[in-house]
Amino acid sequence: MHLETLIGEWLPLPDVAERLGTDVGKVRRMLAEGTLVAVRLGERGVRGVPERFLQQTDDGWVVLPYLGGTITVLRDAGFSDDEAVGWLFTPDDSLTDLVGAPRTPVDALLAGFKTEIRRRAQAMAF
Repeated sequence: MHLETLIGEWLPLPDVAERLGTDVGKVRRMLAEGTLVAVRLGERGVRGVPERFLQQTDDGWVVLPYLGGTITVLRDAGFSDDEAVGWLFTPDDSLTDLVGAPRTPVDALLAGFKTEIRRRAQAMAF
């Protein structure tokens, strides 16, 4: 399935910066450090971040907890950024026991199951 269809809502980097209350330079550093991941979208190849990678808290918007470490594990397993984002949003019926309904790895991260998601990502490298 194509990433744009699979994920739905995307934010260009300036919108990510606005939500996080920072500048685009800081967002680019987050991308370079692996705290956040973006992919090129559409004919123009504009970099976009899945909106679900940002979470609203009482203190404002933050990057989804555990995302950076999970992205690192996926990259270490040989995933490109496009493949990692696709995997995080691909429905997986085996996650039903964790989060109560067929969900995606990003749903499981939101529910706090980082260890299980990272274990599954590591297993795919072998």
